[in-house]
Amino acid sequence: MSIVKLNNRALRSATAVGTTTQLGGMVFISKQTASSSSTIDFTSGIDSTYKEYLFVFNNIHAATAGSNFGFQGDTGTNTNYNQTITSSFFRAAHNEADNTTALGYDAEFDLAQGTSIQPLATNMGDDNDMCGSGTLHLFNPSQTTFVKHFIGISNVYQESVFNNNQYMAGYFNTTSAITRIQFKMSSGNIDAGTITLYGIN
Repeated sequence: MSIVKLNNRALRSATAVGTTTQLGGMVFISKQTASSSSTIDFTSGIDSTYKEYLFVFNNIHAATAGSNFGFQGDTGTNTNYNQTITSSFFRAAHNEADNTTALGYDAEFDLAQGTSIQPLATNMGDDNDMCGSGTLHLFNPSQTTFVKHFIGISNVYQESVFNNNQYMAGYFNTTSAITRIQFKMSSGNIDAGTITLYGIN
């Protein structure tokens, strides 16, 4: 977002625009598009430039019904994507028939010093119109004093015709810099969708 200084007092009669001042906001880094992809890997662009990084995943479509869309991270030039994570996960749900709702903690999707992928969007349907969208925030990944926190929010059209609003948060239990993030399904491919990476000023 920028402030524009007008050289005239009235906007309707402005004939010249002065300088702009950058106050801060989202800066585009890169975008990847899935096409029957086993993984989507961001191996560059995550460094000390920004203290917060935002991934926006849009219309992620699962190739396999019931699979979970998630992520893992790694350090340096490593590509094992098995960093130790502790996290929590809860959701609000409502089905199309309007006869079932749910709000609660989902222990099956949290990790306690685990090294598997961290789910962001769970039990995804594979019908043509089913998908999931949301965000993942990664905080200060390049500093080497503290653990690396993250927060994810998603909305998912589940295979059981539920709308699920899901909330996840946790940390990579490492003081090493997180330099790369991998997205994948718990089973099958990411059939379609986009993931965009932004830096936050």
